[in-house]
Amino acid sequence: MKAPLRAFAVPLSLALAAAACVAPPAPAGAAEPSVRVPAGTAGPGALPAGWPAAEVLLIGEQHDAAEHQRLAAKVVERLATQGRLVAVVLEMTERGRSTTPLRHGADEAQMRAALAWDERGWPWAAYGPIVAAAVRAGVPVLGANLARGTLREVMRDERLDTEVSDALRARLLTDVRDGHCGLLPASQLPGMTRVQIARDRAMAGAVAAQAEPGGVVMLVAGANHVDKTRGVPQHLRALAPGLRVHALGLTAGTPEDGVAAGFDEVWVTPALQRPDPCEGLAERFAPAR
Repeated sequence: MKAPLRAFAVPLSLALAAAACVAPPAPAGAAEPSVRVPAGTAGPGALPAGWPAAEVLLIGEQHDAAEHQRLAAKVVERLATQGRLVAVVLEMTERGRSTTPLRHGADEAQMRAALAWDERGWPWAAYGPIVAAAVRAGVPVLGANLARGTLREVMRDERLDTEVSDALRARLLTDVRDGHCGLLPASQLPGMTRVQIARDRAMAGAVAAQAEPGGVVMLVAGANHVDKTRGVPQHLRALAPGLRVHALGLTAGTPEDGVAAGFDEVWVTPALQRPDPCEGLAERFAPAR
């Protein structure tokens, strides 16, 4: 089954907010990652002491998999305990938001306010433990996503078309189309692809700005953003070519052929029972009778 769609629907503003979270499979036949850790039996506690051997850890999750957010929080705790965690960067809140002013004992309301948390898109029950683990350890949590109010302008910014290669742009456009089950009007595909590119660049910039020798900056984002062949790593190579980047993919159930090739490491969690996302989307795009 395809990875679930979060909220692709009319009105367009809702579709824009979720466009970059689609995670269609990578091309079949690509090389598998060097390590695959079943999260249910190993997880963060069984990792080598120096893991990851990188300044940047990108965690690509599936937003409806509670186990993925739980594991991300455990990784925060582990790296913070080791004194290696420099910052946690989140797709789930906008650029400019930060917990930096908060004290270690800040409560939930203070953390949510500092990040201007949007419960409609990202349930605090799922992501709050990631934030809390960092704040308790004195590690700042930073937003990295585009402001919702800028998305229509981003859609019209043709300069973004040149920020990636022609081949990658074509692939991203296909991702957007397939992620919407072929139902999105063709006229919207270029703009939605620009949103994807802009989001990846914004997250890469937020990560690069926090990186420092001997520390680890951790990004939590949808799996498609973290994919080395199409997402944030592509832009990090341009923005900060000297940074070592480790891409960790979390997948609920056995990944489809080729999906794992976009990551340095994959943790497999129990499969989820999901409805066909295309059925609901087809109903929303169906003409009114």
